[in-house]
Order: sequence, then C-alpha cells, then structure tokens
Amino acid sequence: MCEKKPEISLAPLQEDDREQFIKDNQWAFRYGAQIEFGMRDDRTEEGSEVISRGTIERSIDGEDAETYRIVQNGEHVGGVVLSIDKKAGKGELELLFVNPESHSKGIGKAAWQAVERLHPEIRIWETITPYFEKRNIHFYVNSCGFQIVEFWNKYHHGPAIPEEINEDWSEDDEMFVFRKMM
Repeated sequence: MCEKKPEISLAPLQEDDREQFIKDNQWAFRYGAQIEFGMRDDRTEEGSEVISRGTIERSIDGEDAETYRIVQNGEHVGGVVLSIDKKAGKGELELLFVNPESHSKGIGKAAWQAVERLHPEIRIWETITPYFEKRNIHFYVNSCGFQIVEFWNKYHHGPAIPEEINEDWSEDDEMFVFRKMM
C-alpha cells in the first residue's frame, strides 16, 4: 500500500501572524538542536535561540523575499521564506521549518514540491544548514534532490565573514551549502 502524500498549501504570511511565525520558526530550530545536543546544551538554554529574531526578520523583510505559511487542513504546520531573483533564474531557500509535532509526515517534502511548482522559472536553488542538523541534511539531499556544494568552517568562511577572521569562529558556525539545478 502506498503512503498517502500530505495535502498542503502555501499561504502568504499575513502581518497579524508575523509574531507567531517567528516564534514557531525559533521553536522548530531550537527543537532540532535539543534533539542533536540535548536539553543542557548552551545553544538551547532558556532565553537563547538557535536562530535569532533578527535573522528571521531579515529573511522575511528581504528585498526579493516571499514568505509563506505551510498549511495542512487549515492549520499552520510550518513556514518558508524564499528569496527570488526571477531575472537570474535563481532562488534561495532562506528558511523552511515544520512544527516539531508535524515532523516525519512528509510535510516538508510536500512544501518543497509546492515551492518548485510556484516558481517553475527558477533554474538554480540554494540553501544552507548547520553541519549538526542531520535531519535537514538528509531532507535536502535525499528527499529534495539538493547536492552539498560547499562547507563553511574556520578554514573556509561563508561570504559574510572575511577569511582572515578565525579567532571568533566555532563549530557552531559551520554550515553546508546546498544547490539544486532544475
């Protein structure tokens, strides 16, 4: 018997849902870190977030940003933020999260497929994820067809950090870069 694909939709983020979207996103990222590192890890103590409000807001407010709620049966089960450059045919998956209580139900994959249908003009998709997020790495590579194309670490920084800055670099800053050619 085949597993039924979840029916989801992408709904543009409404201004009155912005605060809850940010909180849900932070909870999903915090949950992932807790699964990987445990409740006592520095990254997950009360009052600190794995992903900051500022990072989420910069993504939502980006010049080419599109922000959506992932909806299933009328309920918000996650969210996605895209940065779309239609002229260049390039899209960046800034953020994608599924509420922890909805994990492992195919919602993330269905949401990604909806993104691809929404933007058939995009030929190259890119995203990043922390090195420790094994669930995300599996998801992007094995479920969505991305390839790992770069590893940011203290010897090879991402574009926002000059290569000569090493003293403040930690394993927490290590990221994989993923690319999908359509």
